[in-house]
Amino acid sequence: MNLAAATNENLANISNVLIYSSMAVYTLAFLAHIAEWTFGSRSKVGRTAAALTTESTSAAAVPAVTVKKAGGTAVLERPKVVTRTASGTRDVPDGPGAHGGTEKGDMYGRIAVSLTVLGFLVEAGGVATRALSVMRAPWGNMYEFSITFSTVAVGAYLLLLALKKNVRWIGLILVTTVLLDLGIATKWLYTDSDQLVPALDSYWLWIHVSTAIFCGAVFYLGAVGTLLYLFRDSYESKLQGGGTPGTFASSVLSRLPSAASLDKFSYRVNAAVFPLWTFTIIAGAIWAGDAWGRYWGWDPKEVWSFVTWIVYACYLHARATAGWKGRKAAYLALFAFATWLWNYYGVNIFITGKHSYAGV
Repeated sequence: MNLAAATNENLANISNVLIYSSMAVYTLAFLAHIAEWTFGSRSKVGRTAAALTTESTSAAAVPAVTVKKAGGTAVLERPKVVTRTASGTRDVPDGPGAHGGTEKGDMYGRIAVSLTVLGFLVEAGGVATRALSVMRAPWGNMYEFSITFSTVAVGAYLLLLALKKNVRWIGLILVTTVLLDLGIATKWLYTDSDQLVPALDSYWLWIHVSTAIFCGAVFYLGAVGTLLYLFRDSYESKLQGGGTPGTFASSVLSRLPSAASLDKFSYRVNAAVFPLWTFTIIAGAIWAGDAWGRYWGWDPKEVWSFVTWIVYACYLHARATAGWKGRKAAYLALFAFATWLWNYYGVNIFITGKHSYAGV
């Protein structure tokens, strides 16, 4: 028995070492991303590639219809249809990326991604050893939830990169957020590994909480895209109005994807994960029925999970409605993610309920 306890303690210590080691690696990745943006800003291409052209700032022309002669019969070609992600979206090309089209900037960007992969593997190892130390799912308290959340967020980002998606612009913000998340987790949320209370001793822990973590991580990526969309949209509007953007806009915002691309990315990400968030709430209700004998009891966590679902549902509905595309829908998307953050941090720390059994 003492040997088993000693083994579990050693595994918990190894987990702590791996989490701190991942923070060190992520810090190096953060510096590499900074170098990528810094050297990329020296490129003239990086400062001007996303500027609006005369053609894109003018009113959209009606697609020309050409006529083909086939055996004496006139055949009208189907005109090209330009789809717009949001009302008022401009036909602007994506920026060149953080590297700004420079070879040196791109080299630092690749180094940053490589370090992010290494940090992800080390952090995932920390999460796994934390689970082995107690032989259960590694998300029984806020500390474990936080380290798993950041691991999944980085994993989702790397998966998009592996699928050849243009998302490297997320890298700097993601790594910065992960360092903040791990710093808060290790400084204020740390809890010694221990067994769970009987109410949590269920296979639903693996199902319900894992999907909640995944949804939160993907919602986070969508929120980053939405926030950057607002900045990029303002930048494009200023150019379209004949204004002169400041140094930051010319150096940084010009290298981001176009507002239309960012808007499309955030919408698709949120829309894709919303059904899973719906399942998360349903799974939680079923688990509540098994653990407490009722499916719904107006517990603060249950209420705010449902509020988050409602706000995201309103966003998706508004996003599909012509009058609520663009910036209005973006503000609603950010508010939806804010409710998710409050549901995690605020409800767990400041409000007492049945979900407060694990403390932090």
